[in-house]
Amino acid sequence: MDSSEWAKLPEHLLDSVLERLTSPLDYVRFSAVCMSWNSVADDNLSKRTAPMLLSYTGEEETWNLWDVADDKVLDLQLELPNKRFCGSRGWLITMDENFIVTLINPFSRVNGRRPKENSIINLPALWTRGKRVKQCDHDFNVFKATISADPISNAKDCIVMIIYEKSCQLAFIRLNKDTTWTYIDSRRRMIEDVLYVGDKFYAVDYKSQLFSIDITTQFDEEEDVILVAEEAFEQDKRDSVKNYLVELSENELLMVKRYMFFAPGQHAHFRITLNFELFKHDHDNCEWTKINTLGDVALFIGDSSTISVLASSSLGYLPNCIYFLHDWDRQRIDFGSRGPRDFGVYNIESKKISRDVTTHAAALMKMSNRTPIWTQWTVL
Repeated sequence: MDSSEWAKLPEHLLDSVLERLTSPLDYVRFSAVCMSWNSVADDNLSKRTAPMLLSYTGEEETWNLWDVADDKVLDLQLELPNKRFCGSRGWLITMDENFIVTLINPFSRVNGRRPKENSIINLPALWTRGKRVKQCDHDFNVFKATISADPISNAKDCIVMIIYEKSCQLAFIRLNKDTTWTYIDSRRRMIEDVLYVGDKFYAVDYKSQLFSIDITTQFDEEEDVILVAEEAFEQDKRDSVKNYLVELSENELLMVKRYMFFAPGQHAHFRITLNFELFKHDHDNCEWTKINTLGDVALFIGDSSTISVLASSSLGYLPNCIYFLHDWDRQRIDFGSRGPRDFGVYNIESKKISRDVTTHAAALMKMSNRTPIWTQWTVL
């Protein structure tokens, strides 16, 4: 059967094929067959596969993928820059030496194949001549990011929000609408995570204060940025703490607190995660409420937006657990020759950490001098 005949297969038959796919690699191959198959994959984005680990190989522009569910390294490699990435909705975000922020669809850049059209989207430069650059190392100037919609299939609704600079401030840009970035008040510093939920962005700072950000046509910071939860619990001052945001279900916002220990005077590869705590946002009372279980959900946290997976519908994932990676630290980034080491699976019920994730994942991360990142398959 030639390519034209494959393209003529009825859509209901292709839907049936998609429903039977379980491997992330099979999804990638399905969407690469032809335009009509790619379109069917686009219509079935709700079947997006669960997280995969993207890790730098140490070779020029070559990255590996580890499939968590099947516990294997996929037999394809991705051709991506040797940079530190953050991620959202399956896209990677980074910045080059000219401070141009770039969105990359990793699965459209399979090693040995011609890159797909629109696999890279260059946004305007974050910095302008009139704005002083406080951090010279451009590779660490965008620390985390989130996008409101897919920049290809839904560009008109796509807003990119980033955490930038050493002081961790916020800026955003609307695709195909804005020609420059909008910087949110510099008084709001030390933002640790940002996420798009419902029709708003939410940002949490190092104090666990939560802000809602409504990007209206005429953005007015005084009216559109609102404090919706303050820190209402004691923080253990002995440990370093990092906050993450995750959408558990529609409009249900959760904060994950990660407690870590750093060996005094040492670099990031001496960091060790101790435990996690969970807090649910109470919209009515504008406060955080501590919870003690995720139920049947598994979380994946790191430099990408936190991903939640219903374990009962996905074989190979542990329910009520947090899969965590050695992600970026604001002032500690040198891994030395050992590579990222602070990764594992935290069981919320037993409060224990398994650091022996698998030999495959451990080998991938320890051979890299870049922070690994969770990503999900996206339509090519």
